[in-house]
Amino acid sequence: MRGHTEERRSAPAGERPATVVQRLDAAARRRLTAGDMVWREWGAGRALVLLHGAHGSWTHWIRNVMALATRFRVLVPDMPGFGDSGPAPEPHTAESLAAVVTAGVDEVVTPPEELDLAGFSFGGIVAGLVAARPGARVGSLALLGPNGMALPREPLPPVRRLRAAMTPEEIVQVHRDNLAALMIADVARVDDLAVHVQLDNVRRARFRVGDIPDSDVLLRALPAVRARLVGVWGDRDPYAAPHLDARRTTLARFSPDLDFRVIEGAGHWTIYEAADRVNAALLDALA
Repeated sequence: MRGHTEERRSAPAGERPATVVQRLDAAARRRLTAGDMVWREWGAGRALVLLHGAHGSWTHWIRNVMALATRFRVLVPDMPGFGDSGPAPEPHTAESLAAVVTAGVDEVVTPPEELDLAGFSFGGIVAGLVAARPGARVGSLALLGPNGMALPREPLPPVRRLRAAMTPEEIVQVHRDNLAALMIADVARVDDLAVHVQLDNVRRARFRVGDIPDSDVLLRALPAVRARLVGVWGDRDPYAAPHLDARRTTLARFSPDLDFRVIEGAGHWTIYEAADRVNAALLDALA
């Protein structure tokens, strides 16, 4: 993406992706809450809870937590069925996941303290359900590229499938190709760190997302959300483009002061691909 070369520096030159993850993990304060859910925490100030996407973990936010921690107490769980956390309750539904996440939020942010909440992709659906629950203390709800609103989208590009006979190098290439197809618009941003994060997260994901993103579960929750809404989408997000106005119009029905931002040249995983711009947008929108 021309004009955004500063966003190409995802790690110091020559540093192994695993080292980047380990260093950030070591800087976090860890705690365990209800449902065997692992949380990581950085910074101080008003609480900001970040929820990752499908087949993800806290590392979906790897390029955001330290920037946001300059102003917030940033709290990022591995939701049940993902990453380091325990299994999700059966059956696997967005509502059951939101119930466990809400219980965890109440442990890490003591009532009646307010908090802000941001969710990426599938995490945006769960975040909306958390914010809609009775007694929610969410001041602002930032939705970064979620579906769950029964809105139009174009057919997705084909993805490559893993096969048992593949070598480790071939497996890495499959993940690299699929990131370029579905998650990151600028192929130059599909770097070794992005591939490492994706491979590790997919390997450990146990929650069956199924057709939740194609449902209207978030749309049905929005009338009960009292938080101010913030929407952030990449203009090249294959899960939404070119129907971004439908997202804006839908959210505006529930939040007259909606703050809706489009990240030019970015795909679905905006929080990674366009981290500098998304971090600035969140710091501004949540101020």
